[in-house]
Amino acid sequence: MSKLKQLAGETVLYGLGSILPRVLNFLLVPLHTINMFDKAEYGSITKLFAFVAVVNIVYMFGMETAFFRFATKAGAEVKKIFNLTQTAVLLISGSLSILFIVFATPIASALRIPNHPEFIIWLTAIMFIDAVVAIPFARLRLEKKALLFASLKVINVLVLIGLNLYFLKIAYDPAVGVGYVFLANLLANALFIFAFLKTLIAWRPAWDKVITPQLFTYAYPVMITGVAGMINETFSRSMLDWWLPESFYDNLTREEAGGVFGAYYKFAVFMNLGIQAFRYAAEPFFFSNASDKNSPALFAKINHYFVIVCCIVLVGIGINMDIFKYLIGEAFWNDEGLAIVPVLLMAYLFLGVYYNLSVWFKLTDKTYFGTLITLIGVVITVVGNYYLIPVAGFMGSSIAAFLCYFTMALLCYAWGQKYYPIPYHVGSDLLYITFSFMLVYLVQAIPFGNAVMGTAFHLLLLAGFVLVIYRIERKYLKATV
Repeated sequence: MSKLKQLAGETVLYGLGSILPRVLNFLLVPLHTINMFDKAEYGSITKLFAFVAVVNIVYMFGMETAFFRFATKAGAEVKKIFNLTQTAVLLISGSLSILFIVFATPIASALRIPNHPEFIIWLTAIMFIDAVVAIPFARLRLEKKALLFASLKVINVLVLIGLNLYFLKIAYDPAVGVGYVFLANLLANALFIFAFLKTLIAWRPAWDKVITPQLFTYAYPVMITGVAGMINETFSRSMLDWWLPESFYDNLTREEAGGVFGAYYKFAVFMNLGIQAFRYAAEPFFFSNASDKNSPALFAKINHYFVIVCCIVLVGIGINMDIFKYLIGEAFWNDEGLAIVPVLLMAYLFLGVYYNLSVWFKLTDKTYFGTLITLIGVVITVVGNYYLIPVAGFMGSSIAAFLCYFTMALLCYAWGQKYYPIPYHVGSDLLYITFSFMLVYLVQAIPFGNAVMGTAFHLLLLAGFVLVIYRIERKYLKATV
């Protein structure tokens, strides 16, 4: 089996562990938005989970990537590196968790939920559990136990859906309200502790006066990059109700606009799901194949086919929003919300390209370049949202996301070619991306009075798009695989 086939196979398995759970998790959107929470309440869920996503990066402190880097070095003792990285993660996450619990009341007030400090405690527990199992999950990836990884993720989401149904449809108490969403996540994540109980019992606190400082030196730029990247991803959803003028949308308050934006943002996450599945497989793959003399050409091919798959996802979702919109409550339907989805899909596509290009600074131990690039992205995100939200609302925030990720990919490519040259297929990749984006907006501009005919046309067009790509790429694909 060729290396590309191996990577593709592992990506599929990790897709089961990331895409399938998220697809199942997407089923919670109609549960939460149809006759359950109003737009303002759903906006608060979106905002709180956005903050959690950022803090979670600090909890893990980049130690997952450090684990891969140091565990794959020649002569490395995987068990020792596991103990060292797990110790570091627990020290950091445990200390932060104590602070968040002690100061739960003022934090709740700052996040505009002054009557629910227990939400902060529950969210802190969720983040701590995520941190505890992060390195065990990374070890599964290193050991190529993709099926076990996927199974645990799927079981977790099935339990999460079951708990949401129980709390919201059977045991619902208005006094708890959206808190049930956080409580369900906490209980579902707690099952990971039992799944990794044997691994956690075998762990021993460890500190090496030589390796541990090296781990932190390697990991902290990764952590800063991760925090900055998550700010890029979640900032708009957090700040929309601050910077959007109160009367910008005729029928929406700022809080309600945040809920609508959060609901439509979910569709763009489908692109991010594929990227995440690919990263799970690609990160250990890149480190394991770094010493191969043909690795630059291999990495270029991987990015090329990655772009093609992302273009198919972009077209598949972008031209079928008339179908996907039924996955959210009718009260959330909004033409401005529909219009942002292709832009956000494009933004995530370039984020995925950036992750691929970033292999150069991880393999050359120049992780500080990742920090610099992502901090530039943060500046673009903040400035872009500040100036564009008041004049373009949802679309302004979406354009800011696209500008951020496009710039990050561009900078990463430019610096990478200097320190670790890789012969990427820049021309053909950009051609595919540009054509896909233009096709989506061209199709959306074609009105169909009959919904069934419109859907049939869109599906046929998608099939034709895939067929054309296959005919263009097949001879290169056969030569590669």
